[in-house]
Amino acid sequence: MMETLLLKRYNSPLGAYTLVSSQRGIVCISSEGETEALLVKWERQGILIKQGNNYNDIATAELDDYFEGKLRQFTVKLDLRGTAFQCDVWRALCHVPYGGTCSYQQVALDVGRPKSARPAGQAIGHNPVSIIVPCHRVIGSDGSLTGYGGGLEKKIALLKLEGIRLNENSMPSRIKVLSAP
Repeated sequence: MMETLLLKRYNSPLGAYTLVSSQRGIVCISSEGETEALLVKWERQGILIKQGNNYNDIATAELDDYFEGKLRQFTVKLDLRGTAFQCDVWRALCHVPYGGTCSYQQVALDVGRPKSARPAGQAIGHNPVSIIVPCHRVIGSDGSLTGYGGGLEKKIALLKLEGIRLNENSMPSRIKVLSAP
């Protein structure tokens, strides 16, 4: 039986995203420009892609509440797809509380692989469900802001939305800070 993934466009205060869900939960939240490559990959795997809601409606409502400052913990079901290590890292990120941060080393410790901060960072960089799986809450051990798939501007906006005070010295120069509501 062919798998079907459902797509829904979501316009956030930080830009447009495409939500992708399966029968089990949210598979992916991709920002504009990333979606096309994913669709091609899935179609090559024989996955049927169509517009639809399923878990996308739940995610949309929760994202709206998050951006309005009304939601601190997402409850929508996830269908995480990656290696066992990647999925462990992504699940660990879901335990980083709203308004809190952690380091790559802390994530590696949380998944029982204390010498794997770099591989944990790579797994975080491949997080397919940004915002809901809060990879924006991961910072360098020295408090510095590090990469974010959606761009550092979005990471900063998400951290500020959650009330996280940023050390201005840790921000790279030439960053245009986006504002979230």
